[in-house]
Amino acid sequence: MNSKINEIVKALRMDPHPEGGYYKETYRSEGVVNKSALVGNFSGDRNYCTAIYFLLTSENFSAFHRIKQDEIWHYYQGSSLYVHVIDQKGEYHRYAVGMHLDQGELPQLVVPAGCWFASSVKEIDDYSLVGCTVSPGFDFEDFELADRKALINQYPKHEDVITKFTRS
Repeated sequence: MNSKINEIVKALRMDPHPEGGYYKETYRSEGVVNKSALVGNFSGDRNYCTAIYFLLTSENFSAFHRIKQDEIWHYYQGSSLYVHVIDQKGEYHRYAVGMHLDQGELPQLVVPAGCWFASSVKEIDDYSLVGCTVSPGFDFEDFELADRKALINQYPKHEDVITKFTRS
């Protein structure tokens, strides 16, 4: 399995991602939305749209984080991927992104702006290769990695899942 993962990381020229896993930006629109036209607390102008490849392994997870934009997840190959979401009302949802449609999986999933979310590989000893599209375009200024203690204080009924998918 490690050779397959290494092959994908090398072929797609992926880098480690701060939330876990590997990524490669594949698209950043030339067009820009002016800060004054953006709804929300953006620090500056944003590209119309960005897209990345994202790879996780069953030994790793994408830690709880949130961004200021909607994020669309697209399944490509490997194991299905669980996306763990704490929505704006504080409710927890676990979605499966994959191609087992008869089991309720979907090949695409939208995580709304401002929701806390994490992801994990469904199968043991496997990987998930997915894509993520963000609009307005992603900027690390819009990325907030969850602090475990603060998130548990905010959502104590989700302590188990928060503990499992945060690193500190």
